[in-house]
Amino acid sequence: MLHNLLLLFVFVITCFRYLILATATATATAGVINNNDLQRRKLATDENPGFVSIDCGVEDDYFDNSTGIRFKSDTEFISSGENHDTFPEYFLNNEQFGKRYETVRSFPNGMKNCYTPKLEQATNNSFRIRASFAYGNYDRKNKIPKFDLYLGVNYWTTVNLTNFEGFFYEIIHVFPADTEYVCLANTGTGTPFISALEIRPSNISTYGNGSSLELINIGLYDLSSYPGQSPGVRYKDDIYDRVWYPSQLPRSVPINTSSDIDTQGSGNLYKLPVEVLRTAVRPFNGSNSLSYSSSFASSYDYNLYFHFAELEFFEDKQREISITVNGITQGPFTLEYLKPLSISFQRLRTVEGNITFTISTTMESGLPPILNALEYYQLKQFTDSATDPSDVNAIMSIKHTYNRDDWQGDPCLPKGYSWSGLSCHFGSPPRIISLNLSSSKLTGEISPSLAHLLELQSIDLSYNDLTGSVPDVLATLPKLKSLNISGNKLKGPIPQSLKDKSDHGSLLLSFDENQTSCHRDPCEGNSKKFIVPVVVSIIAAVALVILLSVLFIFHRKRKRKQTEVVNNTTASNKEGFLKSKNQPFTYSEIVTITANFKTGIGEGGFGKVFHGHLNDGTPVAVKLLSSSSKQGYKEFQAEAQSLMIVHHKNLVSLIGYCKEDDHMALVYEFMSNGNLRQHLFSTNTTVLNWNQRLQIAVDAAQGLDYLHNGCKPPIVHRDLKPSNILLTENMQAKIADFGLSRAFSMDTSTSSISTALAGTPGYIDPELHASGTLNKKSDVYSLGIILFELITGLPVQIKNTEHIMHIVDWVTPMIEEGDIRKIIDPRLGSDFDVNAAWKAVEIAMWCAQLLEQEAAAASFSRMLVLQVS
Repeated sequence: MLHNLLLLFVFVITCFRYLILATATATATAGVINNNDLQRRKLATDENPGFVSIDCGVEDDYFDNSTGIRFKSDTEFISSGENHDTFPEYFLNNEQFGKRYETVRSFPNGMKNCYTPKLEQATNNSFRIRASFAYGNYDRKNKIPKFDLYLGVNYWTTVNLTNFEGFFYEIIHVFPADTEYVCLANTGTGTPFISALEIRPSNISTYGNGSSLELINIGLYDLSSYPGQSPGVRYKDDIYDRVWYPSQLPRSVPINTSSDIDTQGSGNLYKLPVEVLRTAVRPFNGSNSLSYSSSFASSYDYNLYFHFAELEFFEDKQREISITVNGITQGPFTLEYLKPLSISFQRLRTVEGNITFTISTTMESGLPPILNALEYYQLKQFTDSATDPSDVNAIMSIKHTYNRDDWQGDPCLPKGYSWSGLSCHFGSPPRIISLNLSSSKLTGEISPSLAHLLELQSIDLSYNDLTGSVPDVLATLPKLKSLNISGNKLKGPIPQSLKDKSDHGSLLLSFDENQTSCHRDPCEGNSKKFIVPVVVSIIAAVALVILLSVLFIFHRKRKRKQTEVVNNTTASNKEGFLKSKNQPFTYSEIVTITANFKTGIGEGGFGKVFHGHLNDGTPVAVKLLSSSSKQGYKEFQAEAQSLMIVHHKNLVSLIGYCKEDDHMALVYEFMSNGNLRQHLFSTNTTVLNWNQRLQIAVDAAQGLDYLHNGCKPPIVHRDLKPSNILLTENMQAKIADFGLSRAFSMDTSTSSISTALAGTPGYIDPELHASGTLNKKSDVYSLGIILFELITGLPVQIKNTEHIMHIVDWVTPMIEEGDIRKIIDPRLGSDFDVNAAWKAVEIAMWCAQLLEQEAAAASFSRMLVLQVS
């Protein structure tokens, strides 16, 4: 799973320049909040001291008369999501739950959305956290979603409702700080939502498990009557607002009293409400035991709490009982009239998946056993620790500087839900090691807080609207290996400390060549400050370099002339420029290399492709311009000149060329594993696995990113498709056939060129097909279609008995259904990660522009979530 998410994360970083970042619609800050915000948020009220009560989905605060609790709107505590009303027919007719199930906040966007309540003096104190959910068909889809719930950085539970009505999950948790996260995570099985979030004080020491374990509420039962015969008990009767459900054991009858219970005595450590203690059950027909058995997951320990209070007064009798749970016995205990008594069994293991208890009377007791209330808790160890506090403080400062409301919860955890544009090393604690905010619409100055992320190895702030100077404190980052600040509006010199690191090879520094801020130090205008000896030494060094260069060029030209005489070759003035850049081949050499064009390995619009070998045995692919090709000298020259400046690990490399009379050829590196189409759609029994598919997507995105943003002028491919993605022996993907693309200028965001329609049906952007206008966006669309093919294993044109369907038309209703397994290539079986798959689908949707968001020319700027997310 981690490998899948890391691959997707790389894909996101690589393609960050392509998608336009969705603008957050809310103004409140999610995640950790600054101190001023926290001071404004008074969660506890005079009516309910120590209570935090958030009704999710309502716009205004209100006082709920039925529960006596003041609820706050959640708009202050989360910056994402949508408000919806549930259908009235699913409202709970129970005054104990009030209005909290009548609205929801849903989260259709983002993989992790977090509430961040703050409590006064909460650090190291325990609280009962209750998250409530009532689907109520709010989205009119009649399909209940399933998603995960996280507390802090640890998995709490999976929200998996069985009906449209309300249900809550509750846990007793020790707060590590005054602020804690409650996060909803999209697992690809429906849109997360929440109805209410309530936090109540709890004395965890009373429950005896210590602070290292969480207590997950399995059930609190008021043994009085059958369920449904009474509404249950909670606040104000219970000062801790525990929810006690009415229940009755099998083969038992209820008893009760109206007398006062001594709840102030030492026996009521658990502070049970009088209304719970005034009722109890005893065995039917005077039996001397009460028994019950429940099934539980065998991988956890459990705590059980039995609560008693004698409700019947006898002058000459006392009720004496013993309790046995899974073979462990405590007692005997003597019950005193109207005085509480609580007995706990802790760290119980199940026996054959069950926990069974029996309450029996002793021989001396003249009365049958009773039981007033019962609590079940599952014990859970939270093992993950939050991101390093110094990293959190620094990244939170950066978050607020750039208004990143999509950054919610802990920066690194849970794994798979790290903040977009950020990668971490998952040690103990996790540390932030990479930050990619390319094409994120950042404004203002470069945040000096970056210097406090001491484990950072890579920073990419390219293609934003950052102004000001480059802070020299970035040079103090001990592990920084890459810094990209190109494509901004920075002024002033690059700090000498950064230049020194770049000169020494310890830092890869990227900047705009035409900006004095990123070209030389000191800048033009400060030249008078140079010391004369330094100027003299520089001039002398330059002169020496020029002299050596002239000698080298003269020697090389002389050697080339000798070679040309020996080979008896001639070249036109047009060819001279090409030959000065790449290795020239004569046509006779091309014939020798290909063994007289013996082995054909492909054919395209340019002509046929042949396999061959150089003199040293290096395998190559030779692309020969056919006599019937529509392309001529202009196209050949365009391809050759484009390839001269194109050098990237994910682009097929040009080794040389041939231009002799009417014979034109290009010599490329040989890709031993053919093209992607052969592996995806052929009858090849070896199926690309999930990791290979993700890596191919990453490689293709990196290659395309270089064509669009690394080449000057940028290059549009115009015909990106699986057959133009070639694979090395190690299955590394490289883009081919981009040489006939037209370079175009990007002086403005709307720049484009008009040209004859190119490309392959199915991979052409519909807007391009209609208008004939080319820009980067066209290639992005093609890449999205290829990603859909990698995900589904289906070709772009899907044939059935009735008609041919485009892959986008096929996948769209599947996405709306929310069943990822119907989308994934069935040949993969279950060998893929659901979260990663959904993130890949989201990326493909962005590329193909299926999501209605603002689009800029050539853009996929936000791939996830991956996150992809």
